[in-house]
Amino acid sequence: MQAILNVAFPIFGVILAGYLAGRWRILGGEATGALNAFVSYFALPVLFFGTLARTPVQAVLDPALMLGFSLAVVATFGVGMISTRLAARERGRGGLAAMSLQGIASSWGNVGYMGVPLCLAAFGEAGLPPAMLTVIVTAVVSMVFGVMLIELEVAAGHGPVKTFLRAAFNVARNPLPMSIALGILVSAVGVPIPTPAEKWLDLLGSAAAPCALFAIGLFLSDKSIKSGLAEAGLATIIKLLLQPLLAVLVLPFFIDLNSVAGKVALLMAALPTAANAFVLAKQFDISVEQNTAAVLLSTAFSVISVSALLVWLRVS
Repeated sequence: MQAILNVAFPIFGVILAGYLAGRWRILGGEATGALNAFVSYFALPVLFFGTLARTPVQAVLDPALMLGFSLAVVATFGVGMISTRLAARERGRGGLAAMSLQGIASSWGNVGYMGVPLCLAAFGEAGLPPAMLTVIVTAVVSMVFGVMLIELEVAAGHGPVKTFLRAAFNVARNPLPMSIALGILVSAVGVPIPTPAEKWLDLLGSAAAPCALFAIGLFLSDKSIKSGLAEAGLATIIKLLLQPLLAVLVLPFFIDLNSVAGKVALLMAALPTAANAFVLAKQFDISVEQNTAAVLLSTAFSVISVSALLVWLRVS
């Protein structure tokens, strides 16, 4: 109960504040876009870079954690693809692109906007390096692999190499992976950061957690569930139950679950579907209703599942 009050309640409370601000029309669609842009292009990248640039590389690039977490993400991606094939068979929505988007909804947790603030609240600065590693893994597996599969159907005839390069370029130009890579590079080279720059990084980076959580609430307030509940329900079950279960079973072969990195990996595996699933569906105009519903349903039910996991992990 202490974990719910000390960690989960503040996190979901900020999300609720953003949701209410949107529903009560205190902030509208333009505010949502502006806040998302601030978080995506400024606050979170600065937080990631500032933390990693001052953290030894060996404390971040943990091959065991990377491999163990990747297996859980890849497995749920595959199960998600199969689930949409079965659910959509009679309705003719079971193409490769739709399957890939369901795989993304089932495996891509909200590791950036929700996961990093959650780990920061639960474990302090020690939780940030492993949390950022899971961001890397999730982006590479779900975005590169998932977008490549979507493009294979949408842009048929362009060839797999060109499709892969296009997907990889989309990840490379994303400010979050870019800031992570740059922060690791600065740490590896050992470039000293001047005190004024450090204070700037800390000041701007401290805005990342509350603004990201508030932005989630604003995003959810503008969406509604109209259809696609079958696929969304399956994606929610896979994301909130199967992925953390797989993490519990697989991760002990690679890392100690009682360590901070182990607990961070379990929390990241239990997070709801990222809004990126909706963004990609909207971009390709495929399975928009299903992925929107998956984001809404999984976020709503994660209030219970994530809180329960925090209690189980004895996080206070």
